[in-house]
Amino acid sequence: MSQNSIFVDGFDNITLVDGVVRFDLITVAQTAANTPPTPSKVGSMAMSIQGFLRSADQLNQVINKMVEQGILKRNDPAAAAPAPAPAPAPAIAAPSASNAKTTKA
Repeated sequence: MSQNSIFVDGFDNITLVDGVVRFDLITVAQTAANTPPTPSKVGSMAMSIQGFLRSADQLNQVINKMVEQGILKRNDPAAAAPAPAPAPAPAIAAPSASNAKTTKA
């Protein structure tokens, strides 16, 4: 069985179908000056949910080691939190019977 190494910048198109997590492996490259980088698919992976969770745990362990070594710094969750949504406009209630004006004919 041959082993190939593939460099990737990230994942794309992550889906869960019938208990199998599938995702594309992508690289990001700038193809021309003054243009934004574009992702290119270089492969794909499919793994069981259990395998995916084990892999996620291993990646989190590496991230924690990098934080301990000072390579990475954790973001303050409060600072990264999105701004709260504006409050909805107050509802306009129909006038109550006690506030309704009556007119005599």
